[in-house]
Amino acid sequence: MQSKKRLRAAFLCFLICLLLVIGKLFHVQIIKHEWLKEKAEENWDIEIPFGAMRGNITDRSGKLIVGNKLAPTLYFMPAQNPDISSDIPAIAKILKMPPETLEEKLNKKTYMVKLAPEGKNITKEQGDEITKLQVAGLYVGVDFVRHYPYDDLLARLIGFTGYDGDGLAGIEYAYDEILNGTGDKVRLFTDAKGIALPHVEDSFEHGKDGLNLELTIDLKMHQIVERELIQAMEKYDATQALAIIMNPKTGELLSLASVPGFDPREYQSADSTIYNRNLPVWMTYEPGSTFKILTLAASLEEDVIDLENENFYDPGYKVVANARLRCWKREGHKDQTFLEVVENSCNPGFITMGQRLGSERLDRYIREFGFGSSTESGIAGESKGILFSKEAFGPVEQATTSFGQGISVTPIQQVQAVAAAINGGKLYKPYIVKSIKDSEGKTLKEFEPELKRQVISEETSAKVRHALESVVANGSGRNAFADGLRIGGKTGTAQKVENGRYKDGDYIVSFIGFAPADDPELLVYLAIDSPKNSIQFGGVIAAPIVGRIIEEIAPIANIERRKEQLEKEYRWGDAITFRSPDLLGMNEKELLSQNYTFKVKWHGKGKKVIRQLPAPHTLMTVEDTIHLYTE
Repeated sequence: MQSKKRLRAAFLCFLICLLLVIGKLFHVQIIKHEWLKEKAEENWDIEIPFGAMRGNITDRSGKLIVGNKLAPTLYFMPAQNPDISSDIPAIAKILKMPPETLEEKLNKKTYMVKLAPEGKNITKEQGDEITKLQVAGLYVGVDFVRHYPYDDLLARLIGFTGYDGDGLAGIEYAYDEILNGTGDKVRLFTDAKGIALPHVEDSFEHGKDGLNLELTIDLKMHQIVERELIQAMEKYDATQALAIIMNPKTGELLSLASVPGFDPREYQSADSTIYNRNLPVWMTYEPGSTFKILTLAASLEEDVIDLENENFYDPGYKVVANARLRCWKREGHKDQTFLEVVENSCNPGFITMGQRLGSERLDRYIREFGFGSSTESGIAGESKGILFSKEAFGPVEQATTSFGQGISVTPIQQVQAVAAAINGGKLYKPYIVKSIKDSEGKTLKEFEPELKRQVISEETSAKVRHALESVVANGSGRNAFADGLRIGGKTGTAQKVENGRYKDGDYIVSFIGFAPADDPELLVYLAIDSPKNSIQFGGVIAAPIVGRIIEEIAPIANIERRKEQLEKEYRWGDAITFRSPDLLGMNEKELLSQNYTFKVKWHGKGKKVIRQLPAPHTLMTVEDTIHLYTE
C-alpha cells in the first residue's frame, strides 16, 4: 500500500514536470517565438547601412538649391570570401587606387570592412562596374552626397555637410535635425565567423527621409545680386562684399549674399574664414550714414525737428564737449532746411537731432529698432553688435552715435531697423525659412511674419519715406535714381577701425534703398569692404549698384514703373535728360515739323508710328536714340 502511494506521488510529480516542460515549450516556441527570434537575429545579423536621404533645400517657388545625388559606398565581409586576391586588380582599377593598398584593407581581420575613403561616395558608374564583377562578400551600399545645381550660388548661406552627411555650416548646420534622415539597412544573418546562415533570409529595413526646407529666398533675385557683387569686387578690387534683399512688410529675406564664395563640394580646400562667416549676419562694423535713418525717424516721432520749415546752419563742424566733430564736407553745407540736412547727409545736422532727443530717448529708440540684440533670424553665426553702455554714453558718444559712428552693428540689424522706419513703423523679425515639408511635398509647418513691436507711427514713417526719396532724387543717393520706380534710400561711408584706431583710407561703403517709396515692397542693402580704384563714398560706389539691382528685380516683384515721382534734380556734370515725347500715330512729315533734336531710327516701311522705344514719357539722355516702328 505504501509503495503504491509512493508510485502515485512519483507519477504525479512526473506529470506536473511534464506539463511544466510542455507549457514552457509552448511559451518559448509559440508565445515568445517572435521575440526570441528577434533577439537571436540581433546576435546573428550584420547591418549594411544605406545613406540617409537628406531633405532638399529649395527657394520660395520650389526651385532646388540643394538636393541629393547617388554616391554608393563599398562594404566587404572577409569571412564570405577568404581568397579575394584574384579580384583585387579589377576592383583597384575601377577605384583608381593601388592594388596593394586595396589588398591590405580587404584582408583586415574583422567582420566587415567599410572601404573608405576610396570606396565611399563613388560614382554610380563605378558602383555598376563593381556590381558586374559579382565578387563574393563585396557589397555596394546605397549612399548619397549633396547635389548643387547652381554650383557655389548661396554657398555661404546654405553651408555644407561633412563626411557622414551631417550639417557643418550655414542652413545645413542650423537645421540639421530637420534635414537629417535615417538611412535604409540591409540585414545579413551570419554565424560567428561571418558565414551566411542558410536557414535565415536576409532582410531590409526602411529608414526615414529627411524633411525639406523651403526658404524665403528668391533665386532669380539672388542670382542678380551675386552677379552685381562679383562685378563690384572685380571693378573696385574690394576685400569682400555683401547684400540683403528683404520684404519690409513681412521680414522675408529674399536674398542674403556674401562674396567671395566657395565650392561647398570642396569646402576642405576653402578658407575657413569664408565658409564660417555669413557676412550679412556675422559681420559687425560702424554703419556710417545709413544709421542716420534711425536718428531721423526718432526725431520726427518725437517732433524735435520740422523737415520743411526749419533751417539749420552748418559751418562744417560742431563742437561737443570740447571735441570738434566735422562734417564730411569740410567747408560745411551752410544754411539748409532739415530736409536738406538729410539729403546732404550733414553730420552736424544729425548731431543736433541727437542732442534734441537727448541721450535717454536716443538710446531707447536705437534699442527699440533692434540694435544691440540678435534679430533671431534663425541663421547660424548671427552677431549682436556693440552699443555704448549707459554709463559710457556721454555727450561725444551721443553725438557720434547720431550719425552712425562709434557703435558696431550687423547688416541684418540695419535692414530690420530701416524696414520698420519705412513700412509704417512695424518691427518685423527677419526670417529665412518659409515652410517645412515632408518628402511627398506635404507642408508640415509654415512660418508667418512675426511682428515684434510698433516703433514709430505710420505718419512718421511716411515722412521718413518722403525724406529718403528726396535723398535719391536730390541728395547723396542720386546715383540710385531709376525712372518711374520711386526709389528712396541712404548712403553710408564708414571708416574701418583696427586696434581702436581708424585706418587711413580704408572704408566700408554702403547704400540701403527701397521701392516704391510710397508703399515699399523691396528693401535692398549693399556694402563693399575696402574698395579701391575710386572715390570711397557710398553714393559713388554702392548707390548705382543698388539702383541697378532694384531696376532688374522690380519686374520679378511685380513692381511697375509709374509716371508720378520726384524728378531728379540736374547738377553740373549730369547727362542732360528729357522725357520722350509721344510719337504714336505720327508720320515722318509730322515728326520732322516738330524740329526734335534727338536721334530717331525708323523700322518698317509703313507710314504711321504704331510703337516706340523708349515708351512715351520715359526719361532719356540727349545722346539716346528713339526707335520708331511703323505698321
